[in-house]
Amino acid sequence: MKEQVTSLIISAIQSLQKEGVLPDDCKYTVRLDRTKDKSHGDLASNIALALAKSAGKNPRQLAQLISDKLPESSLVSKAEIAGPGFLNFFLNSASQFAVIEKIIQEKNQFGLSDIGKGKKVQVEFVSANPTGPLHVGHGRGAAYGATVANLLAATGFDVCREYYVNDAGRQMNILATSVWLRYLELLKVDITFPSNGYQGEYVKDIAQSMHEKMGDTFLKPADAIFNQVPADLSVDASGQESGDKEAHIDGLIENARTLLGQENYQILFNAGLNSILDDIREDLKGFGVEYQEWFSERSLADDDSIDLAVKQLQKSGHIYEQNGALWFRSTAFGDDKDRVVVRDNGQSTYFASDIAYHMNKFNRGFEKVINVWGADHHGYVTRVKAALSALEIDSDKLEVRLVQFAILYRGTERVQMSTRSGSFVTLRQLREEVGNDAARFFYVLRKSEQHMDFDLDLAKSQSKDNPVYYVQYAHARICRVLEKLTEQGKVWDTEQGLKSLELLITDRERDLSKKLAQYPEIIEKAALQHEPHILAHYLKDLAADFHTYYNASKMLIDDDALRNARLSLSIAAKQVLNNGLLLLGVSAPDSM
Repeated sequence: MKEQVTSLIISAIQSLQKEGVLPDDCKYTVRLDRTKDKSHGDLASNIALALAKSAGKNPRQLAQLISDKLPESSLVSKAEIAGPGFLNFFLNSASQFAVIEKIIQEKNQFGLSDIGKGKKVQVEFVSANPTGPLHVGHGRGAAYGATVANLLAATGFDVCREYYVNDAGRQMNILATSVWLRYLELLKVDITFPSNGYQGEYVKDIAQSMHEKMGDTFLKPADAIFNQVPADLSVDASGQESGDKEAHIDGLIENARTLLGQENYQILFNAGLNSILDDIREDLKGFGVEYQEWFSERSLADDDSIDLAVKQLQKSGHIYEQNGALWFRSTAFGDDKDRVVVRDNGQSTYFASDIAYHMNKFNRGFEKVINVWGADHHGYVTRVKAALSALEIDSDKLEVRLVQFAILYRGTERVQMSTRSGSFVTLRQLREEVGNDAARFFYVLRKSEQHMDFDLDLAKSQSKDNPVYYVQYAHARICRVLEKLTEQGKVWDTEQGLKSLELLITDRERDLSKKLAQYPEIIEKAALQHEPHILAHYLKDLAADFHTYYNASKMLIDDDALRNARLSLSIAAKQVLNNGLLLLGVSAPDSM
């Protein structure tokens, strides 16, 4: 309907241009908004205010001229001028229910569009270090990124979902060394596990698997393992700290490399990486999240992408040397300080990998890149955009969405989470406790950058206070109506129902139909703004409108025409609920 009313306005403007009231070359975009107050009609436009200067006329005067030139239409019963020059459109009853037939005909296609046709977009999300299972914090990024990708695909964009695998660097070496030390414990080597190692039970499971496969291949004596390793951090009875946990774990990593040799160390390294990465893949797939690409950080070093990126920045004068290290002049692009890309020992930094990775992204032809990062990575945004600018890549093509980690509560007690200590609630545990549907829906109920407390008790409740239950129950309720219809030996007569829509005369029926007509606009808005919560809240409102209608109107009445008209409206609502839940990664159950 908005498209048709927009066409009427454009036709009126073109008539005024022919008459010389408006210049032929005036630039304009017709904006139509749904009104909140029924007394203001159904749709409102500010076009007269936008064009008043071009016309050299008062906005209300121009609004009247546009109104006078509007072509006759069966959709619009009248147009009124309001306020400083708004055009308010009142739709006739028939047009208000026209969306029902469109929904029933298009089914799963209703709400889809091609506004992004031909545009390649990458959404990189989760990308958690493969040093432990995904926890509930990662789950929010997964739900957000997957839903943004779904919305973009629904609006015609060519979307690539990507996971950046951080399979290089110090954290992975800490994991490999942690696995080795747990393996040595199984062989009864007398060691003290480092405070800065990965503590979780999953590390012991990987070590057990290595022991079963390799026997005592990696056995080394304790004195060699701790040879010249600085003392670990310790606290005496008085609370005095001594030792250096960072230097301690780094010393153990160095000894592991030396004692095991490159080949055996790599076996341990890959055992930890592959075990955890396989678990992450399986966990995300079970959560309804799949990727087109799993991009390896190590591949950037293997194919010299990092060296090429650094050399390109050197060539353009954006790199300087200081104290044996190479620095990127990120302050020239708004960063608070310059950043090291190659250390004085010749090792490239994580930031250098980031530069190479983003250069790789844009070399693959993406017109837009959306990074979904944890809020703790906010400091990286400026430096990465600075690097893109230095590489002469439009930094506006990179959008970074920061996702606050969800805070999980059991009753009033907050659950502490730390991958290193092994004290955390995994995404898998959350899914098992509240289910995928509740987790996916709850995660996208708020803007990604907003703080979120995850209420386990609410997520598991079967009440109207539980938003996902409330929405799903609306869908199930309609399915139950159709079951009852069959039990009564009747069928939904689609043709009669669509021909009898004029019998829908109550405000509740008009409100529900109006809400259904908003769905395509909601999808486009949520997709273009990368805000899934817009869709989640729309579905809550739609469910509320349906429940209100259902509670006030009997469906399975004797009047065939009115019954089929009401069923048509209800089935259209069922379809839109299904379509919207599908984009959120949530099921639409037939019964509850």
